[in-house]
Amino acid sequence: MPPDPLPPAAPGIEAVAEQVFAALADPTRRAILAALASGGPATATDLAARLPITRQAIAKHLALLAQAGLATAEPGERRRVRYRVRSAPMQVAQQFLAALARDWDSPLGALKDHLDRSVPQPATPPRHETRGHHG
Repeated sequence: MPPDPLPPAAPGIEAVAEQVFAALADPTRRAILAALASGGPATATDLAARLPITRQAIAKHLALLAQAGLATAEPGERRRVRYRVRSAPMQVAQQFLAALARDWDSPLGALKDHLDRSVPQPATPPRHETRGHHG
């Protein structure tokens, strides 16, 4: 299945990444996302049966996950709302981290090269053969 497209007027990569990181900072939201990812779409009631969290708390966390774009609400039968994981914001956050890593790798590599060139290498002491003294 192809990745979820971002909404047409998606905010900048940094803003999306910030929302993702804020949402993932909470261990309960990470557990809810993991449950949705492994078990497929679910309602707050379904998730409450699988996790040690109340349905009301799960509903609040799902609303925050949906606000960050990490979950989407799908109307179901009998006014039940099922939530599904959306991967697009996570991919944007990964791109943000990859760009950050590239920005760091180059200067860190240059610093390492510079330090390798400027730090004098310890000289190897000359090897002298010692012969027994007869005295």
